[in-house]
Amino acid sequence: MTGQSTSSLHHYVDGEWVASDEGETFETVDPATAETVATVQMGSPTEIDRAVTAAREAADEWRALSYIDRAEFLWEIYHELRERTDELGEMVSRECGKEISEGRADVVEAAHMVELAAGNARHPHGDVVPSEVASKDSYMRRRPRGVVGCITPWNFPVAIPFWHMATALVEGNTVVWKPAEQTPYCGQIVAEMFDDTSIPDGVFNMVQGYGDAGNAIVEDDRVDTVLFTGSAEVGHSIDEKIGGRPGRNACCEMGGKNAIVVTEQADIDIAVHSAVMSSFKTTGQRCVSSERLIVHTDVYEAFKTRFVDLAQRVTVGDPLEEETFMGPLVDREQVEKFARHNDAVRESAATVLVDREELPGAELPEGQEAGFWVGPFVYEVSPETDLSAYHQEVFGPHVALVEYDGGVERGVALQNDTEYGLAGAIISEDYRQLNYYRDNAAVGLAYGNLPCIGAEVQLPFGGVKQSGSGPPHGREVIEAVTERTAWTVNNSKEIRMAQGLSADITTDEE
Repeated sequence: MTGQSTSSLHHYVDGEWVASDEGETFETVDPATAETVATVQMGSPTEIDRAVTAAREAADEWRALSYIDRAEFLWEIYHELRERTDELGEMVSRECGKEISEGRADVVEAAHMVELAAGNARHPHGDVVPSEVASKDSYMRRRPRGVVGCITPWNFPVAIPFWHMATALVEGNTVVWKPAEQTPYCGQIVAEMFDDTSIPDGVFNMVQGYGDAGNAIVEDDRVDTVLFTGSAEVGHSIDEKIGGRPGRNACCEMGGKNAIVVTEQADIDIAVHSAVMSSFKTTGQRCVSSERLIVHTDVYEAFKTRFVDLAQRVTVGDPLEEETFMGPLVDREQVEKFARHNDAVRESAATVLVDREELPGAELPEGQEAGFWVGPFVYEVSPETDLSAYHQEVFGPHVALVEYDGGVERGVALQNDTEYGLAGAIISEDYRQLNYYRDNAAVGLAYGNLPCIGAEVQLPFGGVKQSGSGPPHGREVIEAVTERTAWTVNNSKEIRMAQGLSADITTDEE
């Protein structure tokens, strides 16, 4: 490792570690202890301008390399991710509060994404398309778009950056990346991994900072594609800014108000297990976390009893301890948001079933009482409620139970009754109900008899309605970072046209 000083994390621009011109810094905080992990250089539009300039200048050299040559740099990072999974996984847990198995899984997922992108370099590319004219060959090729700006969230601080960057780089683009301000140390380590390779200067650039740095990427017309994962509010703003600019595009994966439909044909063991994982894993801080549980009346009481019992007892504790199920929320702002939504429920006609918002001192890890600790909050409510907490993404362990009667059609209709459409699950032993859900649920990610959580990298990852725009991430991000060229070549001495179009040239004769 290059061993950058942990006392002040820097930007990585054009192959060099640089400080901010204005000298401003911010701190990254361990959410379990509220203690400072490191001081970080505060990026600004000035640093973004330098990074984009470097990426633009490096683009031609990088694009001229073969797929396989570009992938070789990524293979070096793949091996480092594998070798340092435990170490980097611990830093993920320290910075964003995920329990340690999730911290390690975050790094493993990053390695899988690099493996997918780099391995694809030796696979066939493009499509051969038959022409209706026998003497013509037609096929499609991809070409890199140029400079790709990547703006990534804190809850998957290693995996999601590689969702964005691995494919973008192998396909021949250069990158300017802004990590989330809550997890800059993870960003630092990823940048050090790139610095450990001999990747050409300017191909990969990283600028730490807040929203103004991210906005500078969006506003810079030299950035051909912006890849964003985060809140719907920010994602829609990016879409609006870039949508009207010729030659630019944005691919945004945003939040959701996800649901699990538990039908009368459900296996209750699977249903409860899936619901607890979906609602409380990562302390509810996944874009695919389920904040609505839509349960058929025939099994509602049995499900509620068991789900509430587990919600009362799930372990909240030190994220570095293996027995912990839920760690802290990421920061004080998230705690305050969680509390506002809980207050709104308490003041409404809803019935609160579990309220562990303020955990007693005996439940807090010793010496970590200052951390951003909360427990599950569960309530039951009518699906006709206008309660904002039922319709808006909370991004915490905040869960509504809804009872429904009727067929699977009613359950799916309730799930679809939201402006979002990221993820959802159905629990049922009836394959006809599973297939109805598959065909009618308005989601980009769907699960049958599984938790509503995660996706493997070889699948697309993205939503519909207000939850996504542009191609999905994961495997399908290739559509956002490349352009297709349809190529047709004539193998004959004669010119013949498709669709019966005449190729004869006529002239006036005297």
